[in-house]
Amino acid sequence: MSDPNPYADDSYKWGPPQPPGSPPTMPDGQGYGYPAPGAAPGYGYPQPLPDSAAQPGPGYGYPGPGQPTEPGFNLPVQHGGGSVPMLSFGDITVMNDGIVTPSGTMPLKGAVWTATDMSRTEEKIPTVGIVLAIVFALFCLIGLLFLLMKEKRTTGFVQVTVTSGGRHHSTMIPATGPETFQMVMAQVNTARSMSA
Repeated sequence: MSDPNPYADDSYKWGPPQPPGSPPTMPDGQGYGYPAPGAAPGYGYPQPLPDSAAQPGPGYGYPGPGQPTEPGFNLPVQHGGGSVPMLSFGDITVMNDGIVTPSGTMPLKGAVWTATDMSRTEEKIPTVGIVLAIVFALFCLIGLLFLLMKEKRTTGFVQVTVTSGGRHHSTMIPATGPETFQMVMAQVNTARSMSA
């Protein structure tokens, strides 16, 4: 290999001989991935507005013309009867009249809630404590006090499960500390009282 870059001249050098190539084309002669000259663009290309549309409407999530908004916010105001989110567990949202999950909406009344703690907290001596204990043990025995340093680390998840109206959904909430399960259980107990 005397040539530092064998592909510098874009020629194929290894393997069986290849016929000269040409860019792929579609049956009607247009280039692959590009619309034919003078033709309407296909899927994935910006589409022209229909004649009935004078101007594009508001984007998704923005109120349309004539919808009331709260002062200071550009969000529509809900007037009576609408569902309001009360609690949220991962991808489970408890509304004031139902439970919304990725697998569908469930009735709130009669829902059965369970929470399972799948987390664990480990306690170990950090590497810094071991190194300091060895260094100071050579000078005096006080270095052994560095072995009393402890480091706690929580890993795992808290699983929240809801069953209602013949449907079942469960979600996993990451445990960030030993208190995560108690916080989730407080929310689950609130959801249980709303479901009664």
